Amino acid sequence: MSARTAPENPASHDAPITLYRLQACPYCERVVRRLQEYGLDYHSRFVEPMHSDRNVVKRVSGIRTVPVIVDRNTGATMAESANIVDYLDATYGGEA
Repeated sequence: MSARTAPENPASHDAPITLYRLQACPYCERVVRRLQEYGLDYHSRFVEPMHSDRNVVKRVSGIRTVPVIVDRNTGATMAESANIVDYLDATYGGEA
C-alpha cells in the first residue's frame, strides 16, 4: 500500500497544494489524476476514514468530506472532486 502512495506524495511538505484525501477513494483519485496530468507539486494528506474523526478537514474547509484541496498559490480552498477538477483545469491549463 505505501509503495503505491509514495509517487503521489511528494517528499516536500512545502508543496503549494495540499490534497486531503482517503485511501482508495475514487473521488480523491480523480483529483490525483488531474494533479499528475498537469505535473503539479502537491502534498497528499491522508485523513481518518471515520467521517466524524476528520477534524483536520473541518478546520481547513468547514466540512468533513474529502477530497479537499488547499492551493497556496491562489489562496483557494475547496471541496467536491468535480469543482476541484474544474478549478485545476481553469487555473493550471485546462481547456477553456
